[in-house]
Amino acid sequence: QVQLVESGGGLVQAGGSLRLSCAASGLTFSSYGMGWFRQAPGKEREFVASIHWSGASTYYADSVKGRFTISRDNAKNTVALQMNSLKPEDTAVYYCAGSKYGGSRITRIIMYDYWGQGTQVTVSS
Repeated sequence: QVQLVESGGGLVQAGGSLRLSCAASGLTFSSYGMGWFRQAPGKEREFVASIHWSGASTYYADSVKGRFTISRDNAKNTVALQMNSLKPEDTAVYYCAGSKYGGSRITRIIMYDYWGQGTQVTVSS
């Protein structure tokens, strides 16, 4: 049974930082591309960042480029999202996801096979 469990969400002031983590189990983690998505109230789920199975390459949405960093530790079966210079518009539920495609530019929801339950990030102004 595949499980992706996010943690690290919370309330932070604008300009602050948060680090999200996702622990994976039940899959061959090192062969999966991993991604982060987010969904704000009343909006569709959107791509945030993704990382190649090896960790060698990453890809970001324009809205977070230069502020967020995705990384992974294949020895620990974890993927992280470091979020700096947070803005109120970053407020959303953040989801971790795994893709059998394995590559880094995995931007579409349909390309992902497994999803976590989400963690809330709230940025106050």
